[in-house]
Amino acid sequence: MTTGSLRLLPPPIRITDVPAPRWDHVHRLSDDTGLLEHARYAIVRREHGYCVDDVSRGLLVIAREPHPGPDLIRLAERYLAFLTHAQGPDGGFRNRLGYDRRWLDEPSAGDWWGRALWGLGTAASRSGAPWIRREALTAFRQGARRRSPWPRAMAFAGLGAAELLRADPHDSGAAELLGDAATVIGVPGSDPDWVWPERELTYANPALAEVIIAAGDLLGDEALLGDGLRMLAWLCGMQEHHGRLSTVPVAGWRPGEPLARFDQQPIEAAATADACATAAAVTGDERWDAPLFQAITWFLGDNDGGSVMWDPDTGGCYDGLTAEGPNLNQGAESTLALVSTLQHARTLAIRSATRPSGAA
Repeated sequence: MTTGSLRLLPPPIRITDVPAPRWDHVHRLSDDTGLLEHARYAIVRREHGYCVDDVSRGLLVIAREPHPGPDLIRLAERYLAFLTHAQGPDGGFRNRLGYDRRWLDEPSAGDWWGRALWGLGTAASRSGAPWIRREALTAFRQGARRRSPWPRAMAFAGLGAAELLRADPHDSGAAELLGDAATVIGVPGSDPDWVWPERELTYANPALAEVIIAAGDLLGDEALLGDGLRMLAWLCGMQEHHGRLSTVPVAGWRPGEPLARFDQQPIEAAATADACATAAAVTGDERWDAPLFQAITWFLGDNDGGSVMWDPDTGGCYDGLTAEGPNLNQGAESTLALVSTLQHARTLAIRSATRPSGAA
């Protein structure tokens, strides 16, 4: 791991200070097989190979682009082919492929299965290329026959199902998967000091709240929607530190224990942005814009380390925020987290520009 201290962007950060999403480092990490997982600084490390987790994220983020050019469409085709190659006949997915194109595991329903369905569901509902939508839907339906005992795997899969339901409210298979995801995650508790349905906060926590929100909204369950919003509001409160986003670090948080502040991961800030954007879209409540903006500015230096978390020369995102500064390696997961969050920033900027004068 390589760390270093970078300049702090002078506060306050405005929405007009936020850069547009860039794809140059995503292209740098991609080849004719897929998306390579790791880099040292900005240079890809082939020896670590590929993983379905990151390829799925790549497909998802490209599918969210409103007007992808030919280069991004070709990347989406490559990522989709990778995922269909990783899928087993029972709907499970392998996760790791070596640079020699040999799979290192067998199909199963771990987190990568859920992330694959999230990417496939998003591509099936949002891609501007009809041939991508068709193939992604076929692979999604095959994968959606499976279930996972792991709440985060089910949350990721449920978010893919939610994408399909927004496009087709009559999709019964997607509705069933989304409902099952909400059931596995559970509902918040009655203790106001620890609302979360689990006894610890680990990773991808916002995705759990987001899928409960989506299930409540799309399945017409107002109580469930309220549960998801309460979970997310509590989590955002927990993650706010001195007016900025301080994500749950790698070591996690547990009730009654001091809250560690490092190491923080870009994917956690991106997950917070995703969940707050969904809450804003579902409720129309502008109060979700504040934690969304905190997630955006986390990348720009408004974080516990006061460190800018991306490299303007490469467009890549640093792999983590440590007590000594950023981990300067620019891998696929972190770079896609940056791109995803900047996509939300673009939407927030449009919404802010069209808001009536004097609105909050």
